[in-house]
Amino acid sequence: MTVYYHRNLPHIHPLGAIFFITFRLAGSLPVEVIEHLRKEFKEEEQRLSDRLIGIERQIERSKIPKKLFGRYDEWLDKMAHGPTWLRQAEIAQMVMDEIRHLDDSHYDLLAVCIMPNHVHLLVDLARFDDRNPSRYPSHLSQTLHLLKGRTARYANQKLGRSGKFWQDESYDHFVRNGAELERILWYIINNPVKAGLVSDWRAWPYTYVCSTIAQ
Repeated sequence: MTVYYHRNLPHIHPLGAIFFITFRLAGSLPVEVIEHLRKEFKEEEQRLSDRLIGIERQIERSKIPKKLFGRYDEWLDKMAHGPTWLRQAEIAQMVMDEIRHLDDSHYDLLAVCIMPNHVHLLVDLARFDDRNPSRYPSHLSQTLHLLKGRTARYANQKLGRSGKFWQDESYDHFVRNGAELERILWYIINNPVKAGLVSDWRAWPYTYVCSTIAQ
């Protein structure tokens, strides 16, 4: 199991796990919202530090982002701040194509939903691990670096801009059991409905669910 800390979030990456990942466009949340969530994170972290030590504290610390994720995602769904470049069909389709391109070589893609300012991924790494050492803490972090770097370059070219496209850090959570997998899958595909973009998830053009998990 790989446990590491990057920027503001702890990440726990067991080998061969299924992961729920969310990454967003740079500048898509107001600074005050980020600061509020960061403050809540620090307060939760302090409460853990007062009563736990060692690996137990690290593991419990890794669960804090999950507690705050709902509020984070609600803000993104409002689309009231920052860019929404993924509204553009050409950009959204390019991101979908790149995500699908890495399927079977870097992960088994279970589901994806591309929203106007963020992306949800559900990937299975059971066939992929860290046999090959790299400068990245895990295979997942290396794969996200590749995916975000490639799509950022293509998107900036299409938009005729330069600068940061994706926010640096992604949210990731490893799926612990089948019941959680089912809840997360429903959360992903229902996101456009919850955000008021469509009335039926099947009508959203930038959702994909692999045939094995859809059955």
